Amino acid sequence: MNEQWIAAAENGNLEQVLKLLEDGIDINATDRRGRTAVLAATYRNQAAVVEALIGRGADINIRDHHLDNVLLHAGAAGYLEIVRLAIGAGADTRLTNRFGGTALIPAADRGHVDIVNELLAHSDVNVNHINNLHWTALLEAVILGDGGARHQAIVKLLLDHGADAGIADQDGVTPLAHAKRRGFREIERILLQAAQPE
Repeated sequence: MNEQWIAAAENGNLEQVLKLLEDGIDINATDRRGRTAVLAATYRNQAAVVEALIGRGADINIRDHHLDNVLLHAGAAGYLEIVRLAIGAGADTRLTNRFGGTALIPAADRGHVDIVNELLAHSDVNVNHINNLHWTALLEAVILGDGGARHQAIVKLLLDHGADAGIADQDGVTPLAHAKRRGFREIERILLQAAQPE
């Protein structure tokens, strides 16, 4: 029954999801991968199902065997509507993925400007959280980004929300040094500008 319930959520079958709930299914039941219905719906960007399940009390903080949950996956995948739903439902922004990163870090490196902005403006996410690689969101945006307009915007957003450009990677290399190495002139300029006293 759990597999059927989670498949219904994953496939966006809201009618079946609601019927199974009425029949008494455990809203937080998991499948063999540790996914709840609300997380399975998140993986497929089924925002209407996610919203309905949140409204009926689904636990969005439960992580699956991959260490993903609703906010972590939606943030990494760029699913803005689901990120907004998760933040509105009080998602725990301190929970981390399998790399020890918060939702902000993969959003920053993948160039999801809208997600980064949403997390910084509307949640209590720690802008200076350091993951297992000893990288912050700012470091990831420079190291894994392409230096283009989206990553420039993300670097600026992070700095505007208190990112510490002095936090270096495990080899002591700062975001500015990484930007110089990679030839990201505009990011270099943004970082240098942020370092100037007002």
